[in-house]
Amino acid sequence: MKKLIDVYPYKMKGGQPLFLIFKRSSEKIYGNQWRMVGGKVKEGEVSWEGALRELKEETGLVPVKFWTIPSVNQFYEAKSDTIHTIPAFAAELDGNEEITLDDEHSEYKWVSIEGVEPYISWPEQRRLMKMMHDILTDQFLQILPEWIIDIS
Repeated sequence: MKKLIDVYPYKMKGGQPLFLIFKRSSEKIYGNQWRMVGGKVKEGEVSWEGALRELKEETGLVPVKFWTIPSVNQFYEAKSDTIHTIPAFAAELDGNEEITLDDEHSEYKWVSIEGVEPYISWPEQRRLMKMMHDILTDQFLQILPEWIIDIS
């Protein structure tokens, strides 16, 4: 069975996260939908390595901070009769670097948590973005050391 990953790129501006979302190319799976970075883990990779590779392929960027979101994206796919349980990763970007899209996407934009709803159709993706927002902005929450992935 294929192993999938999700990556939620963001940058901090004025103490608030802005999420980087992408419009899928019309000829690709999920064509014309706005989404985060996603993909498949290759043979020999662990999930976080696949997530980091997908981020680089789809944006040309390397995060300044890379961490595991303490939850998963889970959904049922009727076509394959499969329940997917997908690890989710947060990737803090510098925010000033040039984004280079690959052929999977036709455009991108930065949105606040309030701006996510009109674009992101999948409830689990919205939930994970809200969780990230809360971790990044709530004074009683924090990114735990165990979640941070050393990519140096």
